[in-house]
Amino acid sequence: MNDLAPSALRASQDVRTVFGRLRRRLREVDTGGGLTPSQTAVFVRLAKDGDSTASVLAAAEGVRPQSMATILAALDAQGLIERRPDPEDGRRQLITLSAEGRERAAGDRETRREWLARRLHEDFTEAERQTLIDAAALLERLVER
Repeated sequence: MNDLAPSALRASQDVRTVFGRLRRRLREVDTGGGLTPSQTAVFVRLAKDGDSTASVLAAAEGVRPQSMATILAALDAQGLIERRPDPEDGRRQLITLSAEGRERAAGDRETRREWLARRLHEDFTEAERQTLIDAAALLERLVER
């Protein structure tokens, strides 16, 4: 790593830190859903990644299977998920968002998009917003490599 420019090392750390904080902040935006943080994490994972099993969700979230069962029961009670037999293994169930869950996920995304746009509108100048647009293009180039 000694052959890397100090600015590359600094940019690497700053980008990771800021994106992590932004992601956490967006999760904190109140969407009016009343879900606990762990329920929200599972709900968002299902919305983003699609169907899953309880054991895969538990491993991904770093919780015990019993804790995941409690989380899924709460999401089920609110009508946000559906369970169906796994076509590859009838002993397992696939968890997916229900129609209501998909509708809510879309609404939550819109609420977060509006929050971010409002913050950018109210807290940044036009020149600063343009700088962010330019930086996003550079970051897109980074992820395309």
